[in-house]
Parts: sequence; C-alpha cells; structure tokens
Amino acid sequence: MAMAFKMATTRMWVTDECKTSFMEMKWKKVHRFIVFKIDEASRLVTVDKVGGPGEGYDELAASLPPDDCRYAVFDFDFVTTDNCKKSKIFFIAWSPSASRIREKMLYATSKEGLRRALEGIHYDMQATDPTEMGMDVIKDRAK
Repeated sequence: MAMAFKMATTRMWVTDECKTSFMEMKWKKVHRFIVFKIDEASRLVTVDKVGGPGEGYDELAASLPPDDCRYAVFDFDFVTTDNCKKSKIFFIAWSPSASRIREKMLYATSKEGLRRALEGIHYDMQATDPTEMGMDVIKDRAK
C-alpha cells in the first residue's frame, strides 16, 4: 500500500485514499464531506465515510459517532452579501466527551499531520458535541 504522508509525532500514516478523496472534493466537487478515522492497529489514517454531492451538513453530523473520535472535512457553499458564490472547506476535529481518553490523545496529537497533508483547508474547528460545529457556527465562520 502506498503511503502519502507520514505524521512524525505519532508515527501515523495518511493513506493515498485520504488525499485523493480530498482533492476530488476540492477540485471536482464529487464529495460534500469526508470523514476520516485512525486505525490504531495499522497506524493508518483512512477514509471512513464519503458524502456525495447531494448530501449536506445533516448527513455529516449524523455520520460522526457519539462515542468515537473522527476527523472530517466539509465543503460549505454559500452566497456572499455581494451575491457572489463561494466555497470554503472546514476541517473538523470531532472528539466527543464519551470517547476514551487514549483515543482523544491519539486524535489530538495526529491532527496537525493530517491537516498538513490536506492542502487547501480554510477553517479549523474542534468539537466535542454537535452544538460546537452547528450550521450556525459554520455560517458565522465563513463570513
């Protein structure tokens, strides 16, 4: 298996599938969101779920488990006050209160490596419950 990027601090590897899926979302707009997870046994960051172009924020929020950490990227399209169409990519570090401490630490220390591997992210968010990454928060940050 070809590896795209090694995260030095935790010795985790980001798979090529992660970068390829992200580039497809960014340039071809074939995905609305991507959820990533860490496989502790193989020490790989892999794609957990991909949301199609017709899916939205509600599907992203539903795909994040209530008791496991994940990373997600969300392509948010909006229209400015000048009637100009824009798109911003959000990186979300999902670390719910119900997840294990070891898992929270692993995701916290691996976050920057994955974020650097995915070039073109506009905003970074940390969330422990759905209200911290609600659509109102995303709209407010995208202004």
